[in-house]
Amino acid sequence: MTRHLVVFAKAPRLGTAKRRLAAQIGAVEAARFYREALRATLARCARDERWRLWLCVAPDAATGHRAWRAAGGRATVIAQGRGDLGARMARPFRSLPPGPVVLIGSDIPAITNQVLAAAFQALGTHDLVFGPARDGGFWLIGARRLRPWPRDLFRDVRWSTSHALADTRANIGPRLSVAFVETLEDVDDSDSHRRWKEART
Repeated sequence: MTRHLVVFAKAPRLGTAKRRLAAQIGAVEAARFYREALRATLARCARDERWRLWLCVAPDAATGHRAWRAAGGRATVIAQGRGDLGARMARPFRSLPPGPVVLIGSDIPAITNQVLAAAFQALGTHDLVFGPARDGGFWLIGARRLRPWPRDLFRDVRWSTSHALADTRANIGPRLSVAFVETLEDVDDSDSHRRWKEART
């Protein structure tokens, strides 16, 4: 069965991506980080043939943006569509062809194909998998999709806070089994940006 890897991404335009980070370090520096992180993520994920790669992008009109070329033509580009973050994240799980789906962000510099493969492996025996983020959110969510998608999984989730993962887990219910992969850091504020820069030197 086909494995589907979905990268959630925004067009790397000044002032549109990483707004919370931009408020702390400036729009130019935030855009520079995001362009680099996005390019590296797409190139890394596109090299691996263990999954079919999808780019789920915003705004919807940006499906033809040149930034997606970093995937080397291996990705299918689709629009995120309307709704809040939860509605947009749930859409690929409901609409993609059969097979397990793993969804990631595009701002996790430490991501590796090995941890992505581990997430798919976890879905061999679990209904859902999460990659916890250092700030209390999650950088990865995956579903085996042998059961119906939990309708209220993202209900009342406090996005962009330390409660995002806990809120999502509280909505799962007892019937679905959950696995976890490695905790990584998404770069959302000046402290995580500083750590990212230090790790590169």
